[in-house]
Amino acid sequence: MTAFLGKTYWLAGASEGLGRELAKGLSDAGARLILSARNTERLDALCELLPDARALPMDVSDAVSVHKAAASVGPIDGLIYNAGVYDPVESTSWSTRSALTMVDVNFNGALRVVGEVLPGFLERGSGDITLIGSLAGYRGLPAAVGYGASKSALISLAETMRHDLKGSGIVVRLVNPGFIKTRLTSKNEFKMPMIMEPEDAAARTIKAMQSRRFRTDFPAPFSWALKLYGVLPDWVVYRGA
Repeated sequence: MTAFLGKTYWLAGASEGLGRELAKGLSDAGARLILSARNTERLDALCELLPDARALPMDVSDAVSVHKAAASVGPIDGLIYNAGVYDPVESTSWSTRSALTMVDVNFNGALRVVGEVLPGFLERGSGDITLIGSLAGYRGLPAAVGYGASKSALISLAETMRHDLKGSGIVVRLVNPGFIKTRLTSKNEFKMPMIMEPEDAAARTIKAMQSRRFRTDFPAPFSWALKLYGVLPDWVVYRGA
């Protein structure tokens, strides 16, 4: 792969799971990396494994933290927003705190980080932005209070940016994975169809980043089933509810 050779990417949400494997894959492809997350120890340990990566601790839920981090990033070719938190929350066991935390990291955090990067991309007339969404954002699902809404909002954000930035020289793409075997999904007590290893999800994401295609959903056929579910009429989805 040569698409990433010599280019600099800022990866938000890099310390574990999909983010960690994305960092390793991009590094193998020759990219220079700036890796951000809240966990400094994990970032430092990851950077020790990679030839051209530096750690930049950041809390995406804190506007001051994001602004300070962005000020020290320097020129970059691309941004990958992968920061995310997840808790299974049902409406019958409501947790406002958990729901607001998920929205603040999964969606508001993207607004903060993109807002720091996009002006420079516009001034330069080039840039690459990858937002990591989720198949859970296509329709309201059980036990997804906060999480589903935050990912649905991120999908909408990506779609809007793709419209608005047409002809600007900035590529915006959306990657929506299904279940990935991580610390977060280990909280689930239900069956997770076609759950992937982080390495597999990272490889699919990096492949998507090598094209100008806007949207990449995986794995198939699970992604097809969820997208079909998203367009079913309400009388089918909520029958008996």
